[in-house]
Amino acid sequence: MSILFTNVTAVTMDPARPVLKDAFVAVEGRSIASVGTVRPQGEFDRVIDCAGKVMMPGLVNAHTHVPMALMRGYGGGCDLHTWLNDYIFPAEDKLDDRCVAAGAALGLAEMIASGTTCIADMYMNTETIAQTILEAGISANLACGAVYFGAPEDFSPETCNDCGNHVRLFENWHGAGDGQIKVDASIHAEYTSCPPAWEWVADFAQKHGLGMHVHVSETASEHEKCLEKYGMTPIALLDRYGVWANGGIAAHCVWVSDEDMELMRERKITAVHNPVSNLKLASGVARVPALLRAGVNVALGTDGVASNNNHDLFEEIKLAAILHKGVSGDPTAVSAFDALAMATVNGANALRRDTGVIAPGKIADLILLDFTQPNLFPCHDVMENLVYSARGSNVCMNMARGKIIYENGTFLTLDLEKIRAEVEGYALPHIFG
Repeated sequence: MSILFTNVTAVTMDPARPVLKDAFVAVEGRSIASVGTVRPQGEFDRVIDCAGKVMMPGLVNAHTHVPMALMRGYGGGCDLHTWLNDYIFPAEDKLDDRCVAAGAALGLAEMIASGTTCIADMYMNTETIAQTILEAGISANLACGAVYFGAPEDFSPETCNDCGNHVRLFENWHGAGDGQIKVDASIHAEYTSCPPAWEWVADFAQKHGLGMHVHVSETASEHEKCLEKYGMTPIALLDRYGVWANGGIAAHCVWVSDEDMELMRERKITAVHNPVSNLKLASGVARVPALLRAGVNVALGTDGVASNNNHDLFEEIKLAAILHKGVSGDPTAVSAFDALAMATVNGANALRRDTGVIAPGKIADLILLDFTQPNLFPCHDVMENLVYSARGSNVCMNMARGKIIYENGTFLTLDLEKIRAEVEGYALPHIFG
């Protein structure tokens, strides 16, 4: 299908021409065909007038656990490890495929309505999530975070369930939907596994050319205990076992050292900043300005809804921009462009996706925001409004891979009433009684 957007104000995320006004953006199939101030020739299946709206690349949520939408706000008021051990892990023990499908659909609906077009998700029952992703229409890098609590000397890939999950996920889903789904290798975290598991996952990633997805240095206690046990930080320790051979994404990075940052730059490891979750769980504040100065790619994530409590990346964008100004006392610590880049082009680069920029040849992941809404009017600076004023509720269109999947409050790939009925009628009673 061919679609022409007219009267476009576009925040392109292309440094050469960051904001275009009175522009035309043409989409053919899955890709952006042209971007410019002259109307392209030819006929189009649909023409969309964007007067009063702003177009930007679709948002990339580079670290999340989508089915945890079922646990929104559950176990609030705890630190990370109490929250995990006393609330989340017991609830997750009761999950089945039907629960995961319901939670994934609910989370995806929230993401789509607030402008997300691509995610990196780490969770269990991952093949069920993959099917829901295909139906929803967004792109996803999916990972099953390997966990192994047994004695290291007893580790065997034949008896470690998550090794088998890696193999099945890769064989059944990598490249599905003509590249809509990609599979990443994944270790849940240093503290939930051991060296033999790291070596197996690292070897699997290298054999198949996969990226890596790991929780890293989220809390001070996690970071310090790793230093005490191994004499190395989590980033450095995992590097010793080949985990970062293909680069990857390190979620949180709240307590990484200066030396870690240098290693991250060398290994092309993206730090995924999750400011809302890190603050809610009292994990700390990642040193994002230092990461940027060190040349580390920084992306944004919501983490799971249970520790956030929503999937609105515009909230993360604003917090990422203002938090570090307040902490450092420097109003230039993270610019508006930096904050938007974390949620678009930086995330796309982290996930190895050819998107995140409005330019010819890029995948057509595009969103429109209604700038006639009271919180976005008047507009003296489009980027300033997007970063400091916009909310996910201002999104009026979501196009993923050249297909409009949400428009003017209507979901075009998901049945929200059916999702709500499945969550209320099955998933919540199954988990919480």
